[in-house]
Amino acid sequence: MDQYLIGIDVGTGSARAGLFDRAGRLLATAKRPIEMHREGGVIAEQSSEQVWRAVCDCVRECVSGAGIDPAQVAGIGFDATCSLVVRGAGDATLPVGDPAHPERDIIVWMDHRAVEQAERINAQGHDVLAYVGTRISPEMETPKLLWLRENRPEVYAAAAHFFDLTDFLTWKATGALERSACTVTCKWTYLAHEGRWDAGYFRQIGLGDLADDGFARIGARVVDPGTALGQGLTPAAATAMGLRPGIAVAAGLIDAHAGGVGTVAAGGDATACLGYVFGTSSCTMTTTREPAFVPGVWGPYYSAMVPGMWLNEGGQSAAGAAIDQLVQLHPATADATALAQAAGKSLPQWLADRALELAGSPSGAVRLADDLHVVPEFLGNRAPFADPHARAVVMGQGMESGPDSLVALYVAGICGLGYGLRQIIETQGQHGAPVQTISVSGGAGAHPLTRQLLADATGLPVEVTECPEPVLLGSAMLGAVAAGVFPDLLTAMPAMSRIATRCAPDPASRARQDARHAAFLALQSTARQIRAAMAALPQN
Repeated sequence: MDQYLIGIDVGTGSARAGLFDRAGRLLATAKRPIEMHREGGVIAEQSSEQVWRAVCDCVRECVSGAGIDPAQVAGIGFDATCSLVVRGAGDATLPVGDPAHPERDIIVWMDHRAVEQAERINAQGHDVLAYVGTRISPEMETPKLLWLRENRPEVYAAAAHFFDLTDFLTWKATGALERSACTVTCKWTYLAHEGRWDAGYFRQIGLGDLADDGFARIGARVVDPGTALGQGLTPAAATAMGLRPGIAVAAGLIDAHAGGVGTVAAGGDATACLGYVFGTSSCTMTTTREPAFVPGVWGPYYSAMVPGMWLNEGGQSAAGAAIDQLVQLHPATADATALAQAAGKSLPQWLADRALELAGSPSGAVRLADDLHVVPEFLGNRAPFADPHARAVVMGQGMESGPDSLVALYVAGICGLGYGLRQIIETQGQHGAPVQTISVSGGAGAHPLTRQLLADATGLPVEVTECPEPVLLGSAMLGAVAAGVFPDLLTAMPAMSRIATRCAPDPASRARQDARHAAFLALQSTARQIRAAMAALPQN
């Protein structure tokens, strides 16, 4: 009997499920939206129960739509955003913000309420910070936990479990409390290379009670991604998903890391390829055999993506979201949106297609933005500066107000993301983590214009793998390992993933791209200098 695998991905705005065969071929997908409460540009909250219902509905639709016998599903893998889930005793939800909304029990990864807590933690300079690029981010979980303890002490005290969203999902599926080495190493300061939490760190920052309890509320047992959990899918979860109980469920991954697993070994050598997951935010995944300490880049993390290997994680806090924000600033956005709708396209797709029409080639599109330069740090700089206070710069915009001037701004924004990516790659290379190629995944990188501009901006070939949903594929690979279809991830990754296309940098555009990259660095540096000067002024 054929064996099938399910990958489940919970992103910022939706839950998705994909059904795969053991060769990594995608057979069916399903998707459900996830609601998010936003407030003041800082607060971002979700409901774990709504997320779980969306997941179960996706799986049920995916399997039924494929017309397979549910008994043929051998394994399930999960990935999700690195968001904090707070659960009380007896599976109760607890409000992470407004007490009138106990259903909102998730602090989403992009929530920046804990900036002040992160700065205090960084000022104390504990040794564990060496494994997060020397500076912890407010997007990580210990600053958020500290915020909860200080601002919602009753919620913090009532919490029976603090989960990364992926670990919450595997708990709901199996009842197992093991945490993934991916989630707790990358976002909670677990030292996977030593197999321990550092109690001194938690006591120093004001979370000593977690250490006193043996870390039971955040993960007393930590396992590698792909490890089979509990007794597999529980009867309740199986009923909700339309599957049979006992199906192998794997310890999961953060969503970006699933994209890395699904792509970086398609060419055979995971250490030669940087995984670039280009979605709402962007993440860069660099695998090394030995640890590389890169200032401003998270890691090195042991066994956080590929068991037995090290990972450096960079990226941009806003990528697809930065482009969305950028185009909303232009007076022609409404007109361009109408044109896109008339053509049956999304606005970014219409802008990219129009850029190709105007320029004649993907590499030539950069000429449309000759007068425009964008540093798209609308939500700060994740890497290599670990600066949540950084903000965007747009230079060269004139009085033009037509849709084609919006196209030029869009191209400048994509180039700006490419120069930020180049900055991360060059910083990592200087500190022992070089790469030879980039494998891009995520919806924002699907267009040929985007891929070519990234190749030209970075000077490295950009690869796209055969599977149109590499994040889902990465999670399905976890399920394959948990089910014993493959002995480990290092075997599953090249067996289930293949390169489909490759964009080489255009030599004719190199001088122009280098000049624009230099302008990017100058603008970025000047913005920091201006911000520092303004901060030094009297505040009264």
